[in-house]
Amino acid sequence: MNSFMAKLQSGKGYLLSAIIVAGLQTLILGKIIQSRASILSDGAEVLLKTAPVDPRDFLRGDYVVLNYDISSVPVQTVSGGIPAEAGERVLWVRLKKQEDGFWTVTESSFHELPPQPETVILRSQPFYSGGLAAGDSMRVEYGIERYYVPEGEGKPIEEARNDGNVAIAVRVSADGSAQIRSLLVDGKPVYDEPLY
Repeated sequence: MNSFMAKLQSGKGYLLSAIIVAGLQTLILGKIIQSRASILSDGAEVLLKTAPVDPRDFLRGDYVVLNYDISSVPVQTVSGGIPAEAGERVLWVRLKKQEDGFWTVTESSFHELPPQPETVILRSQPFYSGGLAAGDSMRVEYGIERYYVPEGEGKPIEEARNDGNVAIAVRVSADGSAQIRSLLVDGKPVYDEPLY
């Protein structure tokens, strides 16, 4: 310990400390970027239908708020039981491709679902759940409810979204995490997300 303190006091320790801190920051940033890129390159792709939402907050910049049909999960799709106590939960949602090309909820659970052929499992963000009845629906988010666009281009996309003409292609990793791959207007890609 005394030799380390001596190096610090001599000035060499500051350089060594700065290199270590910079290296750790680079590793953490690289891990964040690689995690997102891994989902975009290797995840299963699903096409989601968007639904209109209230107008956006103009103070937060140019982004489009996205709402999905799969964000409202009917309680009758829950397998494995509904927790009796209220509390923060994560919902696992099984999606299956329909004839129109869009994916919809076929099953959900408060426990991890096993994989099945021709389905994808999404993991919701934590949400508060309590007092659910048979006819209810749960409002869940998946971390893909906001899409940033170049300045000045959000309003036309919002108008197309409100007319029901916007779809989102999403990549889903094996652990249920989702990333937006592209935004489509009238079935044509308008924005594609780069890997890095």
